Amino acid sequence: MMISDAQLRLLALCSIRVDNKSVDWSLIARCALKGEIESLCGGHIPETSQAATKSLPILREGLRQPLDSHYSRIEEELTLAQKVGARLTTVLDADYPSNLRNVRDLPPFIFYRGHLSADEDARSVAVVGTRDASDIGISRAKRVARELGEAGFTITSGLARGIDTAAHQTALNFRRRTIAVIGTGITRCYPKENRELSEEIADRGAILSQFWPSRPPGRDTFPRRNHVTSAVSLGSVVIEASGTSGAKMQARVASEQGRPVLLLQSLVERQEWARRMVDGGKAFCVTNTEQVIELLNSGAVRAKPVHPGDTGQLSFDVG
Repeated sequence: MMISDAQLRLLALCSIRVDNKSVDWSLIARCALKGEIESLCGGHIPETSQAATKSLPILREGLRQPLDSHYSRIEEELTLAQKVGARLTTVLDADYPSNLRNVRDLPPFIFYRGHLSADEDARSVAVVGTRDASDIGISRAKRVARELGEAGFTITSGLARGIDTAAHQTALNFRRRTIAVIGTGITRCYPKENRELSEEIADRGAILSQFWPSRPPGRDTFPRRNHVTSAVSLGSVVIEASGTSGAKMQARVASEQGRPVLLLQSLVERQEWARRMVDGGKAFCVTNTEQVIELLNSGAVRAKPVHPGDTGQLSFDVG
């Protein structure tokens, strides 16, 4: 895989580790967007932030070794990616997903299989939820994914069991574009039972990973995945999610990123965390896909508090 000198320096900065700590990757990405890679390579961080304060000593200690000492590791990772047909895009490149550029916690690079589509991917919507989905939850996920696809949106999800799988599969069944944002390196598939699904997504859509190609699943990788799933999307529709679900985390992250959070009324009625988000103006309670589409097209971010059970609320019809 051929990469530019600028891409190589970016990846090398991401490779720096001191006492099992690294320079904040989002900090590197933000600096790269501002044309400040050379400053980082010189041991200077132009940004003034908490992340910069924490990262500066790590950066300077790491640069005691030449930056090119990381190149062999990078070449190994690029070779692994190439073996599975993956490609690389970074914040330095024109094909880097446009929605990701608009958040502060953006990843400096993305490995991907399949193809990126600037116009289609700019209209991505995340459809997410619990791995332990109910039958009615699966039905709702399928309907939302189908109707959003029919309205011209790309369906984004996390390739997990349950709601995510239903959203991806529905998009494929109706010949709509879908993107899987995974919580491992691009050379891996988790869960393993979704390998066939992941291959179909790679053939007809895209699989994105913000990690080194060799990265196995870990306790930190899936929460980090939620940041990208949210950021690459115009908004996040949460179908079902308990108080410990990763989809709940994504709802919080999406709100922090300024993305609309769209919670099905059935979820709001059953989960206290969802009610708090709606009542706090951090999420919308929606009863049908038409409301989701209207809110997304309006560019809305915050919702007015809505109490489940109000007479104006209708049940979500899975038909």
